[in-house]
Amino acid sequence: MNREVDELATDAGAKQAVLDSLATLYPWTRSYHCRPLRDYASRLFEAPAQKPEPEIRSRAFARLLDTIRNAGTRNGLPTNAVSQICKDLEQRRVLQTGPHLFLLTEPEAYYTHIFSLLGLSAHGCSTYVSYAVSTVSLVEKPRKGPGWITFDGKPVNVFGLSRSRMIGYSLLTGPGSYRFELVPAEPNAEGDALALLRSLLPKTQFERPAHAVKAANRILWPKLFGESFAFLQIDDEDVADLVADHLSDQGSWLRTRLLENPKLALNILNEIDRLAAGPWGGWLARGTDFFWYYENGKRLPLRMVGGELINLATRTKVARFAAPDIIERLANRSLVPNLLLMFLVLSILPGVRALGGSHQPVYYPLMRYVICRALETADMDADLRRALASDDVPGAWGHRVIECDEDPFESIRKGSIGESSEVIDRFGDMPFADACGGLSSFVSDPSWTELCSQLRERAIAPSDPERAFS
Repeated sequence: MNREVDELATDAGAKQAVLDSLATLYPWTRSYHCRPLRDYASRLFEAPAQKPEPEIRSRAFARLLDTIRNAGTRNGLPTNAVSQICKDLEQRRVLQTGPHLFLLTEPEAYYTHIFSLLGLSAHGCSTYVSYAVSTVSLVEKPRKGPGWITFDGKPVNVFGLSRSRMIGYSLLTGPGSYRFELVPAEPNAEGDALALLRSLLPKTQFERPAHAVKAANRILWPKLFGESFAFLQIDDEDVADLVADHLSDQGSWLRTRLLENPKLALNILNEIDRLAAGPWGGWLARGTDFFWYYENGKRLPLRMVGGELINLATRTKVARFAAPDIIERLANRSLVPNLLLMFLVLSILPGVRALGGSHQPVYYPLMRYVICRALETADMDADLRRALASDDVPGAWGHRVIECDEDPFESIRKGSIGESSEVIDRFGDMPFADACGGLSSFVSDPSWTELCSQLRERAIAPSDPERAFS
């Protein structure tokens, strides 16, 4: 009994340390800890303050709207719904960027969308755009990741793939043949609920796992969340198209600054290396230089050397760091933008607030800092730097804010299709500190344990230059 009490006290202490650290990094959040979760969600989806913006930002946002419009049409949304999505995003520049590309029945995705809908409904919105990271591996931990789902407490292989076809492969793997097999990992684990889910999912074959998940989510959305919100889910393929759109314009910022200016790209990489060697090291790593390389279904890192993108493993040239080469490879998906480039075109340039998971409140301000420092060193775009310095809450914690072990599929199993309003209201009324449970994504993370210690010991501080663009 004493051990259980000690464990509860330890858990409570770890949770409080995280909340205190988050409030240290983002002082405006502290007052929300004892208020209903609805208040915090409402603040995140509140339209950023209006201000004059540089032409760079206006043009980047127009391109983002074009990408959203194209994605909506491609996903079969009605014309009026696509128009409303663009109108709402223009008025309320906020994007949920936290979830990986999971089936919506996965709690990690479902409860993040519940949180987003809570914030949007507080402002009377009826549309919702969410970016889902799809460069992630099919397997992230043993029997965990987009290639697996947990159903009735048991692991189920989503595509029925062998271990060798999942380890090291990502959702953008292709071309191939992928279908929803839903194979239980344990014998005699087939049941009525799994059969019901199988009956709802598409029966067709898909070229990439990501295509299958997106198609399934279009079917699952109204069954889980109803018809109150027009939902559009974009992923890294849409970002690849957005980057290609930027680069196809000879006068665009991305082309003239990042690709054709000999200083800026190198400045960005040098700033990332400098961060890695300092007290904020470990939060923004140089995993790959601007793009991932996909070869034989595997995601490989690149290095920029002398104007060429080089495969790190083989030291062979993949492409010139020039618009024609990159546009061609973005189109055939052998190049996919990395996280930094994704945030650049979805958030930093167009001035869109990005909501994310437990690491994003730390690394996203560092990305903004890196871009500003690189521009300052190259003596470029003072107007863009001023805009970035004055952004209203450019990013915040908004993914896995709700921690809940209730099975989202239970509502479909019971025939309560689309009745998410009760769930939204229930969590909206719940105190913030209760809704976020034990903050397991933070307290079990060694990076956050170290961050809490560094803040406590003042090895790092919110007043550091690296935090200037948070």
